[in-house]
Amino acid sequence: PTLKIVTMMMNHNSDPNIKQQSEYIWQDREIRFDSKTTLLNCRRGEKLIDSINSVEDTKGNNGERGSLIMTNLRLMWISHTNSKINLSVGLNSIVSANIKQAKSKLRGHTQALCILAKFNTRFEFVFTSLVKNSPRLFTTVQTVLRSYETSKLYRDLKLRGSIVKEGELILLPQEQIFTKINGVWNLSSEQGNLGSFFLTNVRVVWHANSATNFNVSLPYMQIKSLRLRESKFGRALVLETFAKAGGYILGFRIDPQDKINAVFQEMQSLFQIYSSGPIFGVDFSVEAETPGIEQLLVPKVSEDVEIVDEQEDSHAIAAYYAADSNVVDDESRFDRIVFDTRLGLAVEAMADGITIEQLWRVV
Repeated sequence: PTLKIVTMMMNHNSDPNIKQQSEYIWQDREIRFDSKTTLLNCRRGEKLIDSINSVEDTKGNNGERGSLIMTNLRLMWISHTNSKINLSVGLNSIVSANIKQAKSKLRGHTQALCILAKFNTRFEFVFTSLVKNSPRLFTTVQTVLRSYETSKLYRDLKLRGSIVKEGELILLPQEQIFTKINGVWNLSSEQGNLGSFFLTNVRVVWHANSATNFNVSLPYMQIKSLRLRESKFGRALVLETFAKAGGYILGFRIDPQDKINAVFQEMQSLFQIYSSGPIFGVDFSVEAETPGIEQLLVPKVSEDVEIVDEQEDSHAIAAYYAADSNVVDDESRFDRIVFDTRLGLAVEAMADGITIEQLWRVV
């Protein structure tokens, strides 16, 4: 059997008062540009993990210094000079994060963090740390992304997952079971499937008694509404997910029928508790105190960091790469290879005014 949408089995003349509606959490799902500063503040359950000063948005605002902020839901970049220039990139939209060479107006050619993301269309973001010899930009982002990727059951609806073993729910870290309810019929087929509910502080889980791999794990985060509704099977508990979570409508009947109100009320209470303090599942530890986002929305006057854009060697390597960009094909590139007696190696000929010694000091 397969789980499917059950709107055809429900009577739409439902009591509007027996209903619980929730707010869509967009922060980890969407990419937003130049948002109102109020939208950059952490929502309930969103935790500030790290704030990295002096990061350039090399792709979209080359030459502009800002702060890169990492939370358990998204990556943000805010310009130092104008907080209205900003990015918010949901972690769920990120496809990959890699280190690559980029051309920065402030550092010349240097290693940068390249992020590929998808939200309706594909985006590329390139961030360059302006603090010399600091790997923090790369390590923070990659560590948080790994934690986000391995904790999807906290945030995403899952069908037919390996979540039940010998009739018992396999708990997630920080998860607690409040109630196990037997005699719950899933109404996704003509006959219905008899199974059990687990109500936890993070999600609602149902599994069939005859086959535990026939199950659904539904985080409170993805529930748009809870309601009681009349169906062809009698009074039913209906869970509706947001459209971006698949737009599922799942119906359940509780035996005996007089238990359904108590089950609904308990689910409402757990849902409200979760909404007041969501658990998103991204584990992290903060080694040093991180400034709040509200501090980062104030324009910076001065910065106590070492910027390398004014160093002679930095200009040398920038000029080298600018000259190198004039090489348009592999044959002309090969024509410029010479043997350097001091290094004992074949190297590309230096541009005018640049020496091997200058480049070696930069490295």
